[in-house]
Amino acid sequence: MLLRQLLKKSNGYSVLGEADHPDDLNINLDRVSHIITEMDTDGANGIGKLKLLPTPMGNICKTLIESGCNLGVSSRGSGNVNDKGIVKDFEIITVDIVANPSAPNAYPDPIYERIMNHKRGNVLMDVASAVKHDERAQRYLKDEVTHFIENLRYRRD
Repeated sequence: MLLRQLLKKSNGYSVLGEADHPDDLNINLDRVSHIITEMDTDGANGIGKLKLLPTPMGNICKTLIESGCNLGVSSRGSGNVNDKGIVKDFEIITVDIVANPSAPNAYPDPIYERIMNHKRGNVLMDVASAVKHDERAQRYLKDEVTHFIENLRYRRD
């Protein structure tokens, strides 16, 4: 629910994130690395999509990912922490890209980067552009991309 509120709270404005958490809650434009395009929750887990931007910090994150680094994500916000370490009244500000997220599974899959690093990734992207207005070809491409992604998943396990 909190993550959905983040996008709703933005009132159609961009929800930007930074590379690493800053010391405060402000979004610093000189540190922006990505834009959050989708957000939702699955129980206690946040699920979403982000797009790396061609900013200096976005390019650093892209280079690290392309070099094989696993970068994570972490929410940034404010709330009250009680004596037992439980956060109450948490208000999310954004989600940042970090080297060591506090949640153990907060490492997103960099799908676009994996496609572009694949030996036929450029071909796949060219075909995606070419079939933009052909529904039958789009269905075929969707099946092929799904198969490609499933093979990535199995290789990683």
